[in-house]
Amino acid sequence: MEQSKRIYADLRDELLITREQIAARVKELAAQIERDYAGRELTVVCILKGAAPFFVDLIREIDLPLTVDFMAISSYGSATKSSGVVRILKDLDKPVNGKDVLIVEDIVDSGMTLSFLKENLLSRGAASLRIVTLLDKPERRRVPLSVDYFGFTIPDEFVVGYGLDYDEKYRNLPDIGVLKPEVYEK
Repeated sequence: MEQSKRIYADLRDELLITREQIAARVKELAAQIERDYAGRELTVVCILKGAAPFFVDLIREIDLPLTVDFMAISSYGSATKSSGVVRILKDLDKPVNGKDVLIVEDIVDSGMTLSFLKENLLSRGAASLRIVTLLDKPERRRVPLSVDYFGFTIPDEFVVGYGLDYDEKYRNLPDIGVLKPEVYEK
């Protein structure tokens, strides 16, 4: 870890996932998505704000015709645990009726937000819908949800970096690390 950078000061000593590991896994995920959607046009939906870095890196690696759209959804607010109430803060700009949709998310833990979103987009007539997430915390699931593509399975720790935040901070870390509990247990 680059100890000289102040942005790393609130993390535990060892990084959970380095930027090099992220970059390699993004390329692998893109190749898998290309194979699965060969010959089809894809609509890729970024879930703001956390998934933005992953989304940008991923779509640059996918060699298929695709369109992009964005949604902002909240079930956390400033908390460290989901409230269970999902709100759409920014909806899609274009309809997904008849489209092959790939949702890009930063992390899946309880599954409540993505379960809601999956049902919502399928009810709008998406021809198909799959989910890709950078991080998966399956031990935190509160609802049944299958993730079609995932970068890394992680333990039940509070992680930040590469788009993931705590109270809107730490998104700019290029790596993923575990936030020291004293930062969020104030």
